[in-house]
Amino acid sequence: MRVAFLGSPPFATPILRRLLESPHEVLCLVTPPDRPRGRGRGVSRSELALLADEAGLPVLQPTTTKDPEFVATLGSLGADALMVASYGEILRPEILELCPHGALNVHGSLLPRWRGASPIQRAVAAGDAETGVSVQRMVLALDAGDVLLSRRTKIGPEETSAALFDRLAELGADAAVEALHLIQAGNATYEPQDNALVTLAPKLTKDDGRLDFNQDAAVVARHVRAMTTWPGARTRLPGGKDLVILEAAPEDSAPGDPPYSPGTILPGPGLRVQVTGGAVRLRRVKPAGKGAMEDTAFLNGARLDPGQPLG
Repeated sequence: MRVAFLGSPPFATPILRRLLESPHEVLCLVTPPDRPRGRGRGVSRSELALLADEAGLPVLQPTTTKDPEFVATLGSLGADALMVASYGEILRPEILELCPHGALNVHGSLLPRWRGASPIQRAVAAGDAETGVSVQRMVLALDAGDVLLSRRTKIGPEETSAALFDRLAELGADAAVEALHLIQAGNATYEPQDNALVTLAPKLTKDDGRLDFNQDAAVVARHVRAMTTWPGARTRLPGGKDLVILEAAPEDSAPGDPPYSPGTILPGPGLRVQVTGGAVRLRRVKPAGKGAMEDTAFLNGARLDPGQPLG
């Protein structure tokens, strides 16, 4: 099949790579314009665009897909289908209806669970036992199109959303190629989503990383894993500076602990914090302006005492 690919890194990168390795013909990459990156904030090519450059693909970088000239250019390629992965812009009907087989989207959840921009983080935060990817036919409603196929995977008990993201991108690459095989062979069947099972995964903001110690230890530890690496789980030190939490684990309150309120620093070992019904140890942290370190190393210079509050 002849395919035009629309996407943004990093989720789209392994998907494009797998499509290029498949028997299907990728006609172009459509990706947002290059933007400032790194400390110098110089404009540079994304890893996805570089992959397309190496493959000799035309790279289209419209400021908006609403541009009539872009729509005409994309239509002139004669693609059988569009394949979309994390493009970041709502596509209008003139794009969705451009190809005989429409537009397919690779989404990082088992639809209809976790429609929206942050399905991977929400699945980890909610304690889902499994997740996966779905290839769906795109419609004007958010992630609401009929599903062509899904692929499932277990979520590891200590897995961060960053690690799960990488696994799902690879799983999505396999699913994208398989979806095109099904369409080409005339074996594609689309399953409507059950609206009664819809859950939403709205876009995360930096404030979503804030830890709430008025929850049980398992929920707090999951939140840390879910917010890794973006937006980053964080709390506020007694002096007012932020402390990013990279790893946390539930613990029982030690015998003899006073009845501290949630968010209070507990006696060690390590950086232990009272939560509802127990404690959580913040095992790896990143203080403002410093690198990641173990909690014991952080406490050596932090001058924190049991009974002080975080948050």
